[in-house]
Amino acid sequence: MALRGGELTVSLVVAASTRGMTLEQLLKERRKGIGGSDAAAVAGLSRYRTPIQVYMEKLELVEPPEENEAMYWGKKLEDLVAKEFSVRTGMRVRRCRAILRHPEHPFMLANVDRLIVGRNEGLECKTASAFKAGEWDGDEIPWEYAIQCYHYMAVTGYSAWWIAVLIGGNRFVYKRIERDEEIIANLIKIESDFWHNHVLKGVPPEPDGSSASTELMKRLYPESNGLEMDLPSAVERWIEQYEQAEEEEKAAAERKEEAANNIKMLLGEYEVGRFRDWKITWRSISSSRLDTKRLKAEMPDIYSKYVQQTSSRRFEIKRMEA
Repeated sequence: MALRGGELTVSLVVAASTRGMTLEQLLKERRKGIGGSDAAAVAGLSRYRTPIQVYMEKLELVEPPEENEAMYWGKKLEDLVAKEFSVRTGMRVRRCRAILRHPEHPFMLANVDRLIVGRNEGLECKTASAFKAGEWDGDEIPWEYAIQCYHYMAVTGYSAWWIAVLIGGNRFVYKRIERDEEIIANLIKIESDFWHNHVLKGVPPEPDGSSASTELMKRLYPESNGLEMDLPSAVERWIEQYEQAEEEEKAAAERKEEAANNIKMLLGEYEVGRFRDWKITWRSISSSRLDTKRLKAEMPDIYSKYVQQTSSRRFEIKRMEA
């Protein structure tokens, strides 16, 4: 099944129609391949997601990320951004109520925002915080979104993709991204390796420092076996990195505490302090805690009835005495 798009010189291959599709069904279809919002993460170019997080989502090892305020308003304002793009450019756009797939690489999927009528071009609609306005200055486009557009060009075969963004609710910017065959070829290679050598084989990518990696380690190796092994020489790199990070973390914590203590000295007994657009609070807080040690000593039966046993693995690195 195919849709005809643009100037009718490119045929769009439909993986599934999204008409009447529930959110659960849509997420299920997206797990069948790599979509535009996955592309930058798979390529290691996303500030918000990592390859291992995408891997876990595809294998249903974690729940899909919950919708936050930014995601909610991004969806709500998508139609407004698309309409404003049409007003400012004179180009008509239409929805594509389908998940598209690459004709030669079926694991590459695309659920695009809009297609531009009469052209082999598409449109991605975004909203951004005023704090991120600098990322859109001049010809700048955040890499996460540029890669998303290249992914869509790869799937559709289109010659260009537009991106329109409403910044801070009062600044509208739109830009055109030309097709780049070298970038697209590299992206296809990266996504193919990720899909075939990791997702399909159930082999996770190299771990990183994300919470997704930490969660995966817990799932893969929840219990220790009590045995000991000799580690390969490759571990030396990670030991050095770990120890260096510990030192940096300690130094950063001390600098942070130094700053806090100096501010506390300025506040004294005051609860709230203000400086320009900063608000600093140092409140008195009362809390109640259960004395589990005393409960166990004085009422062991009640303690044993309500205590909950948990299992976890403690990680540490220490140098043995010579």
